[in-house]
Amino acid sequence: MCEEAKLKVWAKNALNRRQFGVLAGGAAVAACTPMGISDTSSPQAAAGTSMFSDAVSFDTADGTMDAVLVYPEPDKSYPAVIMWPDIAGLRDAKLQMASRLAGEGYAVLVVNPYYRDVAGEQFADFATFAANDGFQKVKPWRDKLTAEAIMRDAKAIVAWLDANDRVDSSRGIGTQGYCMGGPFTIWSAAAVPSRIKAAASFHGGGLVREDNPMSPHRVLDRVDANLLIAVAQDDDAKDPQAKVTFRQAAEAADVPAEVDVYAGDHGWTVIDSPAYDRAAAERAYDNLLQLYRGTLK
Repeated sequence: MCEEAKLKVWAKNALNRRQFGVLAGGAAVAACTPMGISDTSSPQAAAGTSMFSDAVSFDTADGTMDAVLVYPEPDKSYPAVIMWPDIAGLRDAKLQMASRLAGEGYAVLVVNPYYRDVAGEQFADFATFAANDGFQKVKPWRDKLTAEAIMRDAKAIVAWLDANDRVDSSRGIGTQGYCMGGPFTIWSAAAVPSRIKAAASFHGGGLVREDNPMSPHRVLDRVDANLLIAVAQDDDAKDPQAKVTFRQAAEAADVPAEVDVYAGDHGWTVIDSPAYDRAAAERAYDNLLQLYRGTLK
């Protein structure tokens, strides 16, 4: 899992924002070229790409959620994907990742999980988060993100997507999450099983919570989706039983689930993470595309 102590080490070892920006920029070029978003005004083509993005907001049971919808072309509709960010929240790196996926023919909604407290970007990148006590800043926001809260959010998100002209509501919806967002994908699929047909967790923390009746592995009987559970190698080293428990729970619930450990440490798929690993990230991305192409019909 993403650990505060590890982030402090990164920051202490001269991983300041300028140095980190070089790392993140190189990763972005490698992973997302030419799919980058520099402007999320609504609607406007992203600079240097054919992608478009709309800054949007809509009502939920708990307030007004803000998000960014990224899609290939106006006047067309696409199967939708819900992207739950990691602990550093909605930021440019996530929009670049969404833009790349949108280029495959999806309308990708990058949501702000902290909308109950703040709107929009709070950290320019992961380096800013690490260097500025991000854990302490987000803790009161994050504490509100219970299974029940995320399930309420998922219902509102799906309702909004299904009413949006950019979304083909005849197709299934996918959802993907990173770090703390990993469990959110399972709770989302459990909240709206009639619409969410694919869920992917990348280095998700807390997929197995033995003392919690709402642990993601305990709500799989509510899910009607195919799952991709991509586990970080260092997370697996700390808790090798977790993947086994989740896999067994999926089998018991008759939920198709690919549960695998990847050759990358926690955060390896995120282009502005110090742990970003291009080879492992590309493998994860290819498997994500296979999941969506096989399920979002």
